[in-house]
Amino acid sequence: MFLKKENDSKIKKAAHKRAVFFDKLAKVVINLGGVSVIIAVIGILIFILIEALPLLYGVDVKKEEELALKNKYSSILLAGIDEYQKVAYVITDSAHIDFINLQKKTLLKKFTFDQLKNSKVESASKTIDGKYIAIGLNDGRAALFNIAYNVQFDKNENRSILPELYLNNVVSLDSAKSKIIQIKISLSDDQPTIAALTESGKFILYSIEKESSLFGEGEETEYKFVLNDLVKNHIVQFDLDEDGQKLMAGDSDGNLYYFDLRDKSAPNPVQKLKILPAENKITAMKFLLGGQSLIVADDKGNLNSWMKVLDDNSEHGWQMVLSHTFEKSDSPVTLIEASSRNKSFLAANRNGEIRLIYLTDAKTLAKINDMKIPIVSVVYSPKSNGAIVAYKDGTVINYFIDNPHPEASMKALFAKNWYEGYKQPEYVWQSTGGTDSFEPKLSMIPLVIGTFKGTFYAMFFAVPFALLGALYTSSFSHPKIKGKIKPVVELMAALPSVVIGFLAGLWLAPLLEKVLPAVFLMIFIFPVMIFFGVLIWKNFPKLHSFVKEGYEIILIVPLLILGAVISNWIAPFFENVFLGGDYRLFLSNQLNQNYDQRNAIVVGFAMGFAVIPIIFTICEDALSSVPQHLSSASLALGASKWQTATRVVLPTASPGIFSAIMIGFGRAIGETMIVLMATGNTPILSFSPFNGMRTLSANIAVEIPEAPYHGSLYRVLFVSAALLFLLTFIFNTVGEIVRQKLRKKYMHI
Repeated sequence: MFLKKENDSKIKKAAHKRAVFFDKLAKVVINLGGVSVIIAVIGILIFILIEALPLLYGVDVKKEEELALKNKYSSILLAGIDEYQKVAYVITDSAHIDFINLQKKTLLKKFTFDQLKNSKVESASKTIDGKYIAIGLNDGRAALFNIAYNVQFDKNENRSILPELYLNNVVSLDSAKSKIIQIKISLSDDQPTIAALTESGKFILYSIEKESSLFGEGEETEYKFVLNDLVKNHIVQFDLDEDGQKLMAGDSDGNLYYFDLRDKSAPNPVQKLKILPAENKITAMKFLLGGQSLIVADDKGNLNSWMKVLDDNSEHGWQMVLSHTFEKSDSPVTLIEASSRNKSFLAANRNGEIRLIYLTDAKTLAKINDMKIPIVSVVYSPKSNGAIVAYKDGTVINYFIDNPHPEASMKALFAKNWYEGYKQPEYVWQSTGGTDSFEPKLSMIPLVIGTFKGTFYAMFFAVPFALLGALYTSSFSHPKIKGKIKPVVELMAALPSVVIGFLAGLWLAPLLEKVLPAVFLMIFIFPVMIFFGVLIWKNFPKLHSFVKEGYEIILIVPLLILGAVISNWIAPFFENVFLGGDYRLFLSNQLNQNYDQRNAIVVGFAMGFAVIPIIFTICEDALSSVPQHLSSASLALGASKWQTATRVVLPTASPGIFSAIMIGFGRAIGETMIVLMATGNTPILSFSPFNGMRTLSANIAVEIPEAPYHGSLYRVLFVSAALLFLLTFIFNTVGEIVRQKLRKKYMHI
């Protein structure tokens, strides 16, 4: 007997040790799992921030090469550079063009032309892509050149660049042989358009138009016009857009003239606009990429952009408006150079300062002030990652510009911006366009509003159904009904989001468009039918013997079906009498609201359907977990079931109910596929339930295939992810604080 007790004691001790061991092991595993989750979340957040933070970095400008050419060239008029920033060219008053190896600082190639031997260069300009050059001569002629860079690699993969220069044409612009003191060139379908200003004050437009036929290229026709009779005042500055379809000219009185050049045979002066007071003089003018915005500088250091916007009250249906005002310069801006890649530009003043500016947010990105002497030429590199600057003393400096994300500043992401072609500043998301001259619009505001809008309508639909359903199941239904309802509702959670979105977009949206007035009527008819059912139950006690306690819902369901039938039956009469026969026209004409088939109401139904199982399950568990003695005590004191449910059970379970709602909120705010498929997926800023939207999560899914790796859009999508993470964190934190307060308040009941 003693040995048996001793063995039992040893067995119990061994079992106790095993239990303690597994208890400690479980504790370690659970703690390790919790810490791992926290570390994983923090790691994901850090990665998101690392990818997004480069948007906040400043522009890096470095001096690469400096050439002292004052002993070789008397007067530099234009400097240029190849896309690799290895070869530069200079055009001086001598009628030859020299190409220089920037690394070796040696002359690479000199081009001279017999047609220009006895001429002197007075002015020079290039197309925005730098491939074509026009020079104005002292005898009233203009010469057109084409530049090509031949890239070769040796067996060691070393790159060498060999420039070629071709003289395309020499044209006589002024028969009086007056000096061409200003010249601008643009190219469309390889046909040049040239605007020139002579020393005598003539303002000349020259163009070539090529007629095409079914059998190939047709004849070329030259057009030359003297525009002084159209502008009347003395022209001081002018510029052509990149396609040669617009000409802007500023006169000595501060007037701006707009010429439509689409018909080469008849330049059309469509608008005259006073842009400066009489005491201010225009000192520089330049079209930006796309030809929609014109940058104008005056002698007081002011720098503004003007653009064409639609205007129904204008004679032409549009007008030029002042859209952006940039940082004022301490001396007049004399040179403006536009980027060929984006909406940025360089502005050089008389004191030798160069500013790098981006149009959309009117922000000065960088300043270059290495030399305190006037600048005679400033040119962006073709890739907009560098610039070559020629100073009056003959110094030529090549700068490297690291500016990968000019379009994504804090103002561009979160403030109103005035985009090209828009009537006023707006919040707009439109990341890509059909042309290279497209202005990216990366405002986060429409996406944030769309996220809250979709979440609001989903919760508006889901919370009442889920909460009231959970309350009925836990407090009023028969156990047999409860055993069937809860598994069915939980089974709804297993339905994939993509299937719900698919059904919402292709089935529910068209159906809802047809029956929207009936759905609107159901909001009022359903409560009436429920109230009517309650009256029947109360006034006909004999029904109680036919319907078991907890099965009362059997009476309500037929009434709701009847209410739906009635709503659908009277909807046409309602629409004819109160909505003018067509609710879409009523919304458009009376409320100024357009009805989109895939809208926020559809999202509310679809996403609410996906959220209901989560809220219902947690609410039902919380309500069922309320101690039975509390309900029994309330009933024993004479309270009805409804009074007990609303005044005892609901308050006691409120922490769990609030947790359920916040979890459902998190599910809705992060939903992607339903929103993507059930809405028009249009990132518009609208609070109307009849319009679609785009959420932050859906935007990431849509845009990520189009986002170049480490490009601006790529990093802005990480900003979207960080914003979504932040919003979820804030709401979950607030929800947890409220839950803890509710728990503390009702824990002693």
